[in-house]
Amino acid sequence: MPSLPLSIVRPTASTPSIYEDKAVEQARRVLRFDPGLVRRLRTALFKHNRSPSDALLTLPVQLRRQFSSQIALTALTLCERFDSGIDGASKLIFKTAEGYAIESVLLRAATGRVALCVSSQIGCAAKCDFCATGRMGMAHDLSAAEILDQVAQANRQLSAEGRRVRNLVFMGMGEPLHNEQSVSEALDFLTSAQGFHHPHSRILLSTVGVADALERMAERFPRVNYAISLHAADQAVRERIIPLAKRYPLHDLRGTVSRLNALQSDRTTVMLEYLMLAGINDAPEDADRLIEWSRTLRVHLNLIPYNPVDDAPHLVGSDRATIERFGERLKAAGLPTTIRYSMGRDVDAACGQLVRRENRALARSTAMASALA
Repeated sequence: MPSLPLSIVRPTASTPSIYEDKAVEQARRVLRFDPGLVRRLRTALFKHNRSPSDALLTLPVQLRRQFSSQIALTALTLCERFDSGIDGASKLIFKTAEGYAIESVLLRAATGRVALCVSSQIGCAAKCDFCATGRMGMAHDLSAAEILDQVAQANRQLSAEGRRVRNLVFMGMGEPLHNEQSVSEALDFLTSAQGFHHPHSRILLSTVGVADALERMAERFPRVNYAISLHAADQAVRERIIPLAKRYPLHDLRGTVSRLNALQSDRTTVMLEYLMLAGINDAPEDADRLIEWSRTLRVHLNLIPYNPVDDAPHLVGSDRATIERFGERLKAAGLPTTIRYSMGRDVDAACGQLVRRENRALARSTAMASALA
């Protein structure tokens, strides 16, 4: 990656960022300049997708170095980009100030629309059997600035194509509702006029089913869309592939979905994600249990082909014919159902695949250094 200009502060763990309203306001007051200049700078960064060095040109010459010495205009360092040779996926690998790697995935649809899959944690405590990130272990939460910077930098990557991110999905590394505070702060900034001004309706937050936090989030952001990684309508099967399911049984989760339906517009549905695993959750009786569990709920089923991950050879994805039969059974019962097309297989788009080993090595070396200190 090219080095940053001298006028741009590299992100550090202690440097306040352009995403932090209080820190930005404090710097503005110390430097005694008009609030309109902050709005102009943020517009250049988040609406016009200009690089930090270009965006700084919106400030008077005498303020550029002073302001950028106090406020970091980035929170992450973009290290690598992997473009799929078979579809419109691009994997972006970032480094945090502490040196941990995280990833985001750009998904370009044939319609020209672009979605960005963002990460909320380094690692994940949910430890789902099918997920590479869960096998990484838990390192720590991302800050709101680190979540938001994925969006800003993805938009800058897309600007060369004359496009920008249309849909944001919190389906990357981590369980968003285990990092409720940072994710809430990020959603506030994403949707605010002073930030990205991104429509609530084009944001989807996916959770493995942290019911209490999901209800709090929906009360605070009722216009955001929500998805639950269900993957089974049988409690024993769900616990087998999602250890956290023991804390949030299906009966309670169903009540949560019902309350979300009451909170949200009649046109809003809760997405149920269902990873198709051969011999585990893809039999006709599994579909029937799913139909019964979903009865009277306003939901949309999303059937997902399995992206194989390292260290999980016991899991095999259902074949296409099985997925289609399963989907037809759901549709025949009146359940809105979509079969997702899996993108980015050739760039390991299964979340966490590329960065897992690197983060494990860093975590081990950090632990060793702490033990020797």
